[in-house]
Amino acid sequence: MPRLAVALRALALPVAALLAIAPSTPAHAKPEPKAPKEFVALGDVDPTIRQEIRYFTPHNFTGDPVDGYRRPMCVLTRPAAEALHRAQRQLLRRGYTLKVYDCYRPQRAVNDFVEWAKDLDDQRMKDEFYPRVDKSRLFEDGYIAGKSGHSRGSTVDLTIVPLPALPTRPYVPGEKLAPCYAAKEDRFPDNSVDMGTGYDCFDTLSHTLDPRITGAQRANRLLLKSALEQRGFVNLAEEWWHYTYQPEPFPDTYFDFPVARRSLTG
Repeated sequence: MPRLAVALRALALPVAALLAIAPSTPAHAKPEPKAPKEFVALGDVDPTIRQEIRYFTPHNFTGDPVDGYRRPMCVLTRPAAEALHRAQRQLLRRGYTLKVYDCYRPQRAVNDFVEWAKDLDDQRMKDEFYPRVDKSRLFEDGYIAGKSGHSRGSTVDLTIVPLPALPTRPYVPGEKLAPCYAAKEDRFPDNSVDMGTGYDCFDTLSHTLDPRITGAQRANRLLLKSALEQRGFVNLAEEWWHYTYQPEPFPDTYFDFPVARRSLTG
């Protein structure tokens, strides 16, 4: 068919047909929520505090990086971050440093935990994180919930590391797992002091003052507890690593901005 005839035939197509063959315009993505100005990166307040943000990695009870963690960084409300800085100064004088595992946690990450807990077939990390707990009981026993104080921005999971702080080797997905309550030399290596269990251990041995935790392990838990309570933090009795700064700037708000530098407005 001559080119002129082809062009005329195209002009005769109805408008709907022409729109159907035209390239579509991509819809604008919904902008991500931002943090209020009261939130800061802990590293900007105190760069000496170690950060090992577990949910950015697959080394956590789900076995996968968790939704909402775009960067391995600790984000907190400024009062909580400044209180950690004061606790860190005290511990540095004693030859220790704080190390944070998790800080602000977006609601989407909590939702990710809930969906994982509902999938009873996914038990990849059971041997380390919940060896003595049936996964079907994680909600009933209080290990997983639909809301977390971390999403309010003033709660932190952390430990103490002796100086000089040696590096912790990375987790290799699929490697053989050891129970989180095993002896320190047998469980996954961590450069922290011995707290009696690993981080995020779904077990009653993780209760801060469990009477079975004695000697140096108990002393280490009490050292962390004392250093943080002096700076306004309150411990969750069921988790030796879990502390919330009081008073919280946002006691009733659960945020969902991603953990990322670009989320911070300051």
